[in-house]
Amino acid sequence: MRIMTISAAFAAALLLSGCSSLRDINLSKTQERVLVGAGVGAAVGGAFGFLPNGVSVGTGALIGAGVGAAGGLVYDQFKKANTPSTR
Repeated sequence: MRIMTISAAFAAALLLSGCSSLRDINLSKTQERVLVGAGVGAAVGGAFGFLPNGVSVGTGALIGAGVGAAGGLVYDQFKKANTPSTR
């Protein structure tokens, strides 16, 4: 269990340090939003894995990443639909 805790903390640290460099790899707004959503979802899902009688940390992170990526895509579509065009 201790190795899982250390691994989860290390993964979270890598995730947070990677968010600041998203601009350096020339992602589109859609890609950024989906990637950030997946990362945040994985972190939250992994945290739910620590709850008693819950799913494992890995399973929670996988489910959270999927839900977060979908949420990031929905948010991106919402932003695009509500942004006035510059025609």
